[in-house]
Order: sequence, then C-alpha cells, then structure tokens
Amino acid sequence: MQAAAVVISVTLTLVAVALAARAVSQIVRVIRLGQPVDDRTDRLGRRLTTMLRETLGHTRMLKWSAVGAAHWFVFVGFGLLFFTLVTAYGQLFDAEFALPLLGQWYPFEWAAEFITWAMLVGIALLIVIRLRSHPARTGRPSRFTGSTMWQGYYVEATVVGVGLCILVLRGAEYALGVGGQAHFPLTFFIGDAMSGLSTDALENTVFAVAAVKIVISMAWVIVIATHVTMGVAWHRFTAFVNIMFKREADGGTALGAAKPLTIKGEPVDFEQLEDLDEDAALGVGKVEDFSWKGLLDFTTCTECGRCQSQCPAWNTAKPLSPKLLIMDLRDHAYAKAPYLLAGGGKDMAGDERAAPEQLADVPAAALAEAERPIVGPADAGGVIDPDVLWSCTTCGACVEQCPVDIEHVDHILDLRRYQTMVESDFPSELGGLFKNLERSGNPWAVTGSKRMDWAAGLPFEVRQVGVDVESLDEVDWLFWVGCAGAFDDRAKKTTQAVAELLNISGVSFAVLGDGETCTGDPARRAGNEFLYQQLALQNVEVLRESRALKVVATCAHCFNTLKNEYAQLGLQLEVVHHTQLLNRLVREGRLTPVAATGGSVAGRVVTYHDPCYLGRHNQVYEPPRELVSALPGVELREMTRSGSRSFCCGAGGARMWMEERIGKRINNDRTEEALATGATAVAVGCPFCQVMLSDGLTQAQAAGQGEGVEVLDVAQLLLAGVRRGAPDPVPAE
Repeated sequence: MQAAAVVISVTLTLVAVALAARAVSQIVRVIRLGQPVDDRTDRLGRRLTTMLRETLGHTRMLKWSAVGAAHWFVFVGFGLLFFTLVTAYGQLFDAEFALPLLGQWYPFEWAAEFITWAMLVGIALLIVIRLRSHPARTGRPSRFTGSTMWQGYYVEATVVGVGLCILVLRGAEYALGVGGQAHFPLTFFIGDAMSGLSTDALENTVFAVAAVKIVISMAWVIVIATHVTMGVAWHRFTAFVNIMFKREADGGTALGAAKPLTIKGEPVDFEQLEDLDEDAALGVGKVEDFSWKGLLDFTTCTECGRCQSQCPAWNTAKPLSPKLLIMDLRDHAYAKAPYLLAGGGKDMAGDERAAPEQLADVPAAALAEAERPIVGPADAGGVIDPDVLWSCTTCGACVEQCPVDIEHVDHILDLRRYQTMVESDFPSELGGLFKNLERSGNPWAVTGSKRMDWAAGLPFEVRQVGVDVESLDEVDWLFWVGCAGAFDDRAKKTTQAVAELLNISGVSFAVLGDGETCTGDPARRAGNEFLYQQLALQNVEVLRESRALKVVATCAHCFNTLKNEYAQLGLQLEVVHHTQLLNRLVREGRLTPVAATGGSVAGRVVTYHDPCYLGRHNQVYEPPRELVSALPGVELREMTRSGSRSFCCGAGGARMWMEERIGKRINNDRTEEALATGATAVAVGCPFCQVMLSDGLTQAQAAGQGEGVEVLDVAQLLLAGVRRGAPDPVPAE
C-alpha cells in the first residue's frame, strides 16, 4: 500500500508540475502579446495595499454577504491548507509525520481544522447556489448562462475531496496517538470512530488517504494546466496580479473617465496624426491590439456572471453579456496565440508580415482563428457580433460588480473606436449624431445662438461670460448648462429651476452661452475619439480664457466629462453636480423648502433613479436622496435596484441616439420598476434619464398605467418647495 501510494503520488506530481510550468509560461507569453500600458506600475505601495484589501479582505465579494463569506473561507482554505498538502507528502513515508515547528503548533492545528470545516460548509453553499441557479432551471436570468458549468463543478468537487481527506487524515492521526484531544478540537470524534482499527490499518489508511489527497490535488493541477482558459480555476492565481494593476491604484473602479486612446501605451495626439506609424491601430482591431492588462483581464474572468446579472442589455433580452464578451475575447486570444507567437500578424492592408516558413509549424486551428474579424457577424466568423458591441450603454454595472476588477467598459470603447474611426462601421443613427456635433456643436443640430433661449422670461438676469461679466473671477460658479439643458424642452425646466434656486440662495453664477459646446461625451462613448478631442479642446480653450475654476452641471454626462476627462487634456476644475451644490445650500439654510398643500407633487411618494454617470461612475448617491428627503412631507421610496446596483435608463454610451431594435426597451423596464414602488413622482438627476423615463412613462400611460405620475428633476421638486417659502426671488447682484 505504502509503496504504491508513493509511486502514484510522486509520478503524478512530476507530471503536474511540468504541465503547470508549461501552462504558466503559455499564459505569460499570451499576456505579453498585448500593448504596453504606462500607468499601471505607479504608486506600487498603494497598489499592494489595494490588492491585499480586496483579496484578503474580500471587500468586493462581501457585497454578497453569504456568498462572499463562503467564498472567503474557500479562498483562505486554498492558501492555508496548502500546508496540509505538504504534510500529505510526508505522510506517504511516515504516517505520523508533522511539519517541523508548525505541524503540532496549537494555533495552526486549530486554524486548519476550523478552516477545513468552514471551507466545506462554504463550498456546499456555493454548490447549492450553482445548482439552484443552473441555466437549465432558470434560463437566461441565471448569471451562469453561458458559463462552462463542468469546470465550476469540477473545482467545487476538488475542494470537497481535499477537505474530506484532511478531516479523515486528522482523525487517523488522533487515533494513532499523535497528540491529545487538544490538538484535534474539531476532528477528535472522527478519530474516536476509527479507534477500533489496528495500528497497521490506521497507518495504511493514512498512506491511502494522503495519496488520494495528492491525486485529487495534482489531477486538478493537470486539468487546469491543460485548460489555460479555465478562468474559474486560474483566477485563484491571476486575480492577485489583475487587482494589483487595476486602473485606479487606490482601489476605485475603472469608471468615470474613459481610458485615453493610446498607441503603444502613449496617448494619441490627433494634432500629430501624420507622425503616427501607418500601421498604428486607433483602438482595437485585432486581439493583440488590446493592452497586456486587457489580456490579463480576459485570463482572470471567473465566469461567475456577476457582471451579466446586472447588465441592462442582457436583462432586456439583448445579445450583450459582458461575461460572454470577455470569455469570447479570451478564447479567441488563446486560440490565436500560436500564430502570433510565431511572428504572424497583418498590416493595415491585410497583408501577412511573417514569412511562410515562420508559420509552417503553426496549427491549422490557430491560422483559422487569425482570419476571424474581431468584430463581425457570427455567420461571417466574427468574434464579437456588432449587435453585442453596440448594445452597451457604458453604465458600468459590469465593472462595479466584477469581483476581480475586469475593465469591461474600457475594452468595449476600444473596440468601438476602431470600428468608428478606422472601419467607419457603426450604427447608421450615429452618422447623424456626428454630423450634428461637427456642424452645430450639439446633438440637437440647433444653432449656438439659441443657447440662451432657456433664460428668456426668467424674473432675474442670467449673466453671460464675455457679455455681462469679463471672466468667472467675478462670480462664485460657472453654471454649465449643457446641450440638453439648453435645447431639450424637458431639460430646460431643470436648467431654469437650478438658475432660480441659485438666485434665491444668493449664489452668484454665470454661463458661457454660445461659448459653450458639447463636452464630447456622446462622441467619445460612440468611439469617435477624434471628434471628442475637437469638441473638448474647444471647450478647454474657452474655460481657460474665462478663468473657470468652479463649475456646476446638471447633466451627469457633462459632469463626468468636465470633472474627469478634461483633466486628461490638462485642465483641472472643481466640478460639482447640481444636486451636490443644492444639497449644500439646503444644509446651510440658504434654501428652505416648505411643506406642500393640496395636490402638488410634494407630499407624495417619490422614488429616485440613480443616473449611471452620477452614481456608479462618480459615487454620488447621497446628495440627491438627502435633497428629496429634505422636502417636508415627502416619502422617499427606493426601487428594487438602486444605488450601486441601479438599473440604467438606456441612454448612456450614445444609446440616446440609437434605436433599440432587439428585446425590450431598457427605459420601459426601468419605468415599470419605478411605477412598482407606488410613487407618484420619479426624481432624476440627469436630462438623459429624464428623457428616457418620460418616454417610458408615456408608453406606460398609454397602456393604462402610471396615471398622475411625473418624471421631474430633483431641482424641480426642490424649487416647488422653496417657492412656497420664498415667493419673491432675491434680486441678482
């Protein structure tokens, strides 16, 4: 028994180690195929702290309390119980073997036994959840839809097998008299059950179970070594590195500012386009155009489906699943890798760079994979279908939910950039958007001379930079009106409300008027980085000339772009959302809402919809809620999906200007959720959300639902209350 156990265990271990070394080498070589990134090795101390906090502390996983706790014990067990594997090798030769110093140290033994039991309970819970959420039972709503289920079950079975072996070995050690009961606080009863066996039988049990434990462990190593795309297993190793080199060193998600367009790790300056290499890719046109961090992202995907379960496109029956997108890119990268590692690659004209002899030994499957377009219809061999790519609202729910910090939105934007700027292959509606932005500086195609029309009829003067004030040094704030706030009839009411509230509170402000143009957000999210930079640089110049330092914006998209993205162009501003500033003014007592009487909106139930670019992208959740709650007599009632798990209205990612031809409309889904709260007013903090939810409400009312419900900006709700307490506006200075 002992000799057979030794031979089998040692042989299998040698094979496993050799295959694992080859697999690690393969993974590293594939990741190194990616483009350089110049901002992932800064602030290494902070990055290390972030990595330890997210891994050891499980801060992202613990958002799902029961699952997070169960996973933590499995995670800790995987590391701590490695020492029991080392012990098992010693037990092949000596049934009473214990690790020097550590092996019979009380704290270690107690911890090992507790973690083993907790790991088994945790993995049992995870198995039950996987079974109950199996796609065969729940269909598309399952977060495991599209995941490689056998791999998950295999990993879970391995954990169970290893855990049971540890318990049996501990029991046999106790029965052999290796130590007293104090050494075996949670397994002594197993030893008691084995006490009737002879010493030889107990020793043979140790030899056999130790071998089984090693076989289970090494078989697992062999399986994952021969399946390098088995993210459910490999993330145990790659997650540490992926989190370490996430975009934000301080632990923030890869949201807010879009990742700059780069070539070989350097941001692209469109004023120097002529100096670029003729084969330089604007965006991602081939899998090797992704950065090494992108390829590491793909490798790390656990297929847990957390991203998928929160995706508004997936939840409204569209083809996009952020999980499946990452899995498809991962599988494509590794299938194409032999071709790339052999020197293969094509220039912009589609001609092969490598000599035929270089590719002579490349497998046919890899050569075939190299011919697939990264974006294209499935029946044409495309890795990512165009409907998948353009269904994304860039809401960031996938990034917010991912436990291993995959940067889905960055990758989608890079794919869009290539399709838009190089292939000119984008949804037809975007052509009109781009023309309007180029010609008029706004998506509505309205002449800039009408940007001040919203102020007509207000009972106070709205000062304009260059007309009424020389520069913004003369006022407290620049009020960034935005295109929607200037031209959309519904959004104009928000603009007027904010201006009136600022005036009532005595806050001085000015606007740019026709000096303002679109921030470029819709162009950038649609992949037209060139147009974005044109618009952004124009605004940056105006903002510098007007000496802007403090800006308040009503549009969540303008807010995000001004606050986060213009810094990439060298402009630093203090930018606040109007709900933040108004909430501050209410707290200071400069705005005082008064209780409603009669049948006005105030005094009713209100639900608040989180704009994605205000909430998830910028972590502004409380000020709008505090404002609504500050309205006397108003009950704030949350939707099922709110805060960081809020559901998108469907307008982001330039989807505002694209038709939804597949599945259910996202705004209708969100409107139904808002109506289900019983609210008579839906409060918003973004004009895009107001448009989308108003349209959804119109359709609901046509179907006989939502009568008497309104969609109003938080500022409109606040103004209604403030007017009752201060009917006469304070004259402008």
